[in-house]
Amino acid sequence: MKITVTAEKPSDEKMAATLTIPAAEVDAAVKRTYKDIAKKYNFQGFRRGHAPRPVIDGIMGREAVLAQATNDLLNAAEPLMLEELDVTPVGRVDFGAEGADPELAVEGADYVVTATIGVRPSCELESYDAPEINMPPEEATEAEIDWQVNQLLSYQMTYEDVEEERAVENGDIVSVDVENVEGAGHLAGKNRLLALDGQQIPDQLQEGIVGMKKGEEKAIEWTRTHEHEGEEHSHTFSVKVTLNGIKKAVTPELDDEIAKKYGYDDVAAFRAAVKEEVEADKKTTLPNLKEDRVVEALGKALKLEAVPEAYQNEIFNELASEFLAQLQRQNVSLDMYLRARGVKTDDFLADLRVQAEERARQSLALDALAAKLGVEATEDDVRAEFEKAGVEDVDASVEQWRSEGRLPAIRDSIRRTKALDWLVENAKVNIVDEVAERAAAADKADAE
Repeated sequence: MKITVTAEKPSDEKMAATLTIPAAEVDAAVKRTYKDIAKKYNFQGFRRGHAPRPVIDGIMGREAVLAQATNDLLNAAEPLMLEELDVTPVGRVDFGAEGADPELAVEGADYVVTATIGVRPSCELESYDAPEINMPPEEATEAEIDWQVNQLLSYQMTYEDVEEERAVENGDIVSVDVENVEGAGHLAGKNRLLALDGQQIPDQLQEGIVGMKKGEEKAIEWTRTHEHEGEEHSHTFSVKVTLNGIKKAVTPELDDEIAKKYGYDDVAAFRAAVKEEVEADKKTTLPNLKEDRVVEALGKALKLEAVPEAYQNEIFNELASEFLAQLQRQNVSLDMYLRARGVKTDDFLADLRVQAEERARQSLALDALAAKLGVEATEDDVRAEFEKAGVEDVDASVEQWRSEGRLPAIRDSIRRTKALDWLVENAKVNIVDEVAERAAAADKADAE
């Protein structure tokens, strides 16, 4: 199909375009529509596929035929228009005057129609200089080695009774017998170790356990409300809890005996192996961390009060799809995931909204930087993307994406990647032992 497109400069996240489809394309579309209708329906007195136009017009209506032909024309022309304009639409493309259906195509005449395309806002940055960021050193520091050693030693952790006679406090680890009374079979068990850290068990259950003393039995009940298909549903849970004791976690000190359990001769060999592991991990993680931090810093320089709702919703849907696909690969449902982590659906969605806004701001900031730098996405760049994806027939894939109007999204990604590469190359980096800083801050907080 041949088309002609002209567009105005975007305004208020909308691009107005004028699409012209030649009369020859219109005539061909109308002819195909009559042919398709004749094949699809039985018209009395005519073999399937042979009903003449006047008969079809008399039964179906001339306008219905032209409406179908017009719809087919617009469906075919839309991806070509997006490719011609090199624009990735936000939301659905609207044809015709605002709030009205587009006029019908007419045989023997060019079809001219207006299109309204939602687009990302064109933004500015407070500064186009590469940001200054902090990064961990490439070599493993003593603080990082200590942290990793403590993580490994935590697997040797044991729990001992707190000898002090006192009531349970928030933050304690407790041993309890939980008897299910109603709806809480998943919590029932003997000598269950529960961390009262606000994460492991429902808030109301934790509140009920706080204040109990060794040997005490208590009935605890709570209600959880959630929304499903627009309706609120409430579930009541009831348990009997017996407190067996308050526990404290005891992590062993690293010595040669512990080192031997991990297959090393002594503490020095163990720490050397940990150092090697930390540095090997850094070779993989530091480049990605640097990218994340420069993009995060750039996003903060974006001059935009609020991300447009349509664009934020689009990013939200992308994040949700990515996350659900990841769970599906692990054969885990969203409900299973949320229950395992004790996360409420509303809290999960709210967090996803925050992530969507942050990603949207960072994407817009990269767009702004790419425009300032004047980077382009060439045809060779596009081909390289398909080659990196391991596509067998690059030419065929590129043409398929072009015909579907999806190449503009590839070009957007290429321009952002080039802007990101510039950021990574030019960012000022301060090397900071962040693990040591966190440890010092934690020690200070404990002392206070």
